Amino acid sequence: MSLAGRPTGPVPVPAAVRAATVGYRLDPVWRNELGGLTFAAVGERDGERRFVKWAPAGSGLDLDTEAARMTWAAAYTPVPRPLARGADGEGSWLVTAALPGRSAVSPEWVGRPREAARAIGEGLRALHDALPVARCPFTWSLEERRAAILRQDLDPARWHPDHAGIDPERALALLADPPEVDRLVVCHGDACAPNTLIGADGRWSGHVDLGRLGVADRWADLAIATWSLNWNYGPDWAPELLAAYGVADDPDRTRWYRLLWDLAP
Repeated sequence: MSLAGRPTGPVPVPAAVRAATVGYRLDPVWRNELGGLTFAAVGERDGERRFVKWAPAGSGLDLDTEAARMTWAAAYTPVPRPLARGADGEGSWLVTAALPGRSAVSPEWVGRPREAARAIGEGLRALHDALPVARCPFTWSLEERRAAILRQDLDPARWHPDHAGIDPERALALLADPPEVDRLVVCHGDACAPNTLIGADGRWSGHVDLGRLGVADRWADLAIATWSLNWNYGPDWAPELLAAYGVADDPDRTRWYRLLWDLAP
């Protein structure tokens, strides 16, 4: 299981990104595990802030799908507004408006993990409460995710250490027996800590990276949100997130959804 993070060292700017941001200064702020990049763009004349995501060709990242999800969700909750997008032989790109706040894994919030964990929990609950399940045209269903697992070669060496000792046959057997649905919501789809923005007041201010947004059990998000706290802030912060969300811990659902994520995010 590889992790995303802020790039270290020089990052070449794809030609399409540079062409789409003439008049803006670019700063690479994120690289995901599939090679996708996110750049902060600041207008040289007016200081206007934007963000640009770039997905290399063949990465499997679908920015058109993410743009559609953001456009739908923006009617109900603070998410980036798509401004422009395109593609060429090297990859695809998506320009979005900026939201207030900073990532929950910026140095400011890594140094204040209790506040960050609570903001993430409050923000996730607000997202789940705001997005209407009955009107959502997108799914993040177990059937789709388990079907994706069956289309790939399972390599336990790539799994998180939490799943060491589970061989592919056992993993498939476990995933064939899902827990009962607790509550269907429109899930974020990648509720890791970096994807919550926190304002100067310590409260959540928005969500980013919505490429998997869709209807699923809320524990599909909660299991991953609490898991991500471990590698962003250290252990023992999950109770703060769950308390802020307003739900008791559910170890069985948490284990099951983390295994599913490890094999098919």
